[in-house]
Amino acid sequence: MAVGVFDLFSVGIGPSSSHTVGPMRAAAVFAGELRDAGVLGSVASLRVDLYGSLAATGRGHGTMTATLLGLEGYHPELILPEEVEARLAAIAETGVLNLAGASGQGVELPYAVEDMVLHPLTVLPRHTNGMKFAVSDAEGNIVREATFFSVGGGFIVREGEENAAQQELEESKKELPLPFRTAAELLGRCASKGLGISDIMFINERASRSEEEIREGLLHIWSVMEACVETSLKREGVLPGGLRVRRRAPDWLERLLKEDKDRNDPKYWQEWVNLIALAVNEENASGGRVVTAPTNGAAGIIPAVLYYALNYAPGMDKASQKDRDDVVVKFLLTAGAVGVLYKEQASISGAEVGCQGEVGSASSMAAAGLAEVMGGTPGQVENAAEIAMEHNLGLTCDPIGGLVQIPCIERNAIAAAKAINAAKMALWGDGTHRVSLDEVIVTMRETGKDMSDKYKETAMGGLAVNVVEC
Repeated sequence: MAVGVFDLFSVGIGPSSSHTVGPMRAAAVFAGELRDAGVLGSVASLRVDLYGSLAATGRGHGTMTATLLGLEGYHPELILPEEVEARLAAIAETGVLNLAGASGQGVELPYAVEDMVLHPLTVLPRHTNGMKFAVSDAEGNIVREATFFSVGGGFIVREGEENAAQQELEESKKELPLPFRTAAELLGRCASKGLGISDIMFINERASRSEEEIREGLLHIWSVMEACVETSLKREGVLPGGLRVRRRAPDWLERLLKEDKDRNDPKYWQEWVNLIALAVNEENASGGRVVTAPTNGAAGIIPAVLYYALNYAPGMDKASQKDRDDVVVKFLLTAGAVGVLYKEQASISGAEVGCQGEVGSASSMAAAGLAEVMGGTPGQVENAAEIAMEHNLGLTCDPIGGLVQIPCIERNAIAAAKAINAAKMALWGDGTHRVSLDEVIVTMRETGKDMSDKYKETAMGGLAVNVVEC
């Protein structure tokens, strides 16, 4: 299907959409196929091979444990945090995996994290995030095997089906009332119809959902983002993984409530934005429930900027609940439209193009959403998105210890502030500007191609090697 807003904003678990959500989804698909084909009874052994970035930074990103959960038949958008903890504890204690067991039709196999085969220096041709699954019978004959690629944002592609998937995508786009692939096409749609960017996206979403489903779905996405913040603010101590990074969000909240008692003093807007971004990404780093926006590593930017829109945009202090809900829907539709441009023309995978594809894309999407709800014209909205990405070009992905903590958590707060400033700058202009969003997206893609692999989520360069872990 054509990429839509609910593909770019999906509920999953942390800490990484490409390294956690994608592998879990691929493993769940494989397990489901074994169940549906009726071959589970003949399965006696399992082999999982992880390649490239998945193998190099998989431990810190929760790739192995997420894959185990997927093989048991759990899907990232449905599994609850308590189920994650219970099943992983059981597998660790018994060394037994219940293949496709979530459906009630599983087969128990001796298998655990240490049984996975890692190939950190081997990159499969399609993408650096490659994984292979194979099951064999008691005689050692392969019953079924499959290779998947986790291409960013939780999206997966099966080897051998790339062309078919692309063809299906192109065919599905023909069913959209107002399809677009580039910002120029999107602006053309706006001009010809006299509509805003969020309106164009809403019309396209109606091709597969009712108006009520779209609205309810987007408000649900926002409720999950809010719940993520609330959960994070109740946690104390340090983040898991060995770096002993201290959780800052609860202490920041306590200080802010003392200094900004009514939570509406405009001089504290940036502190609140920082808090929201930190809280979301600390929860993500904990393996908690988050919304990919458009990835887990960048999950805090859009919630933080949307919080700004709901609390500091002109007139919001007197807005009704319906008006606030309208802002949420319009913001996410606009951000989703810009996300489609990045997904279509470049990449949102840190392992493919560096962190510019994750944090940069999210900052650009957030800037567009804010500019739209603050009354920007389509040209101003496109300009906001362009400014935000232009100043994230070249951003590397080099997390220390392979953990989505340093520099990822703070980077979300910085990028949120960039998005807000980009929107404000665009709104002070008339929408005309020298560099187009399409040119910046192409530049991001080409920069990612030229970037050394050691700066693309491999833990072989940058902060990942220049900072002592302990």
